[in-house]
Parts: sequence; structure tokens; C-alpha cells
Amino acid sequence: MTRLIILGAPGSGKGSQCKWITRDYNVPHISTGDILRKNIADGTELGMKAKAYMDNGELVPDELVIDLLKARLDEADCKENGFLLDGFPRTVAQAQALDEYLSAHGIGIDKVINLEVPDEEIMSRAVNRRTCENPDCKEIYNLRDNPPKVEGICDKCGSKLFQRKDDNEETVANRLRVYHSQTEPLIAYYDESGKVSTVVGQERLEDTIALVKFELEK
Repeated sequence: MTRLIILGAPGSGKGSQCKWITRDYNVPHISTGDILRKNIADGTELGMKAKAYMDNGELVPDELVIDLLKARLDEADCKENGFLLDGFPRTVAQAQALDEYLSAHGIGIDKVINLEVPDEEIMSRAVNRRTCENPDCKEIYNLRDNPPKVEGICDKCGSKLFQRKDDNEETVANRLRVYHSQTEPLIAYYDESGKVSTVVGQERLEDTIALVKFELEK
């Protein structure tokens, strides 16, 4: 059983790492965004409370996010196989609440992978990212490193590519500011218990995967 957290700024490549970790280690990939969407879609009591905040353009309070996460961690797959947390915790307060919950169940976090990518590289990745509009494909390209063969057209399905509205310099810069002020302190928090392994993101995805794998198998 493996209990993991992956940290890193928005755009650092956490999603790509989560895909293979989930597959190779047979652990459920848990993100707060997915939990929120599922609870809202299922019409749960917690989901409806969260929806009320979101509909008003407000942030979902920590207490509610933590309650949603606890409910997910109580499900059978997490109890049997462990979990990979992505996007939670976002603050030291959330990390402390998570530790209290895990401690009460006699368990704890095994490893925290911190993906380190320079801000300027994250900015470049974001503004050059293009996504296939086909909902059954959603292939992602990068105009700098992995451009499509035909400009604006997906290699795989022939659909049009588009740039997400939030893939612009102003939005990405704001995300990075929030990350550095609120989430980056988590590195020091978890490092106190010797659980952090920092991996510098490489140009090639396979190289970053190899480095993360090395840290997980230590």
C-alpha cells in the first residue's frame, strides 16, 4: 500500500506523472477538482454545499474541502491500495488537518514528490499549449516542443485545436503567485519529517518519469 502526495506549481507536469503512478502502483488518483465535480454531479449533501459557494463565485472553504476528501479516503479502494493526492493539500492548514485524520486512523503519508520547474518554463508551456476540441480525444500539443503536423489540426483525429482561455500570461502569472505564497510552504512542512523528494522537471517527459520512479523506489 502506498500513500503519496504530488506537489508542484500549476503547469509543472503533475498530471502526466499521476497517470503512470496510478497505473504502475495501482493507487487511485485523487484530486479535489474531481471530488468536487463528482459530488456535485451525484447531488450529495457536501456537493450541494460546495456548489452553493462555487455558484456565487466564492472559494469552497477549507473545512468543506477536507470533509469531501475524508469521505473519499474512506472509500474501499483507498483503504485497500492507498492513494495519490493531487491538488491537496494546498495550504499548511490543510496539510495539518490531513495529518490529524490519517493519524487518527493509524496511518500516514509515505512520500511527497515535489516537481520543480522554473516559472519561465511553466509560462512558456502554458502559452504554447493547444488542446484538441474533440471530447473523445483531448490530445495536447505544445507549439514549441510538440507541434501538430498541420497547424491548428490534431494529428490523431483531425479535429481543430484550441487554446484554453486560462492559458495566458496574466492568468498563469497569478496562479504562480498563489502557488508560491500558499502552497510552496508545504515543501518545508513535509521536509521536516524527511518525506519530500524533489525532482527537477526535464525537457523530455520520459526523463522526468525516470527520476520520479527512482525516488519512489528508494
